[in-house]
Amino acid sequence: MNVFGIGLPEIAVIGALALLVFGPKRLPELGKTLGKTLKGFQAASSEFEREIQKAMADSESLEETNESDLSSGTNYSDRSEINNDNNQSPPSKE
Repeated sequence: MNVFGIGLPEIAVIGALALLVFGPKRLPELGKTLGKTLKGFQAASSEFEREIQKAMADSESLEETNESDLSSGTNYSDRSEINNDNNQSPPSKE
């Protein structure tokens, strides 16, 4: 068993020291608090991972759309016709 690079003997020593420092009455309370904290970190980590996966999937979808537009001959970089239509001045009121 290896958690964060700490083996079973090290965990046993840390547990024994915690028992001596905090005593048998406070140790279960501290363990419960530590468990809740770790569970919260795990939930946040899972949510972060889902968001990253979603962003990567969206990015891949966008790349596939752009590639299919390029292969079909659609050219979004040539917008001269659109710009010419938008740059016309409105009719004057005379």
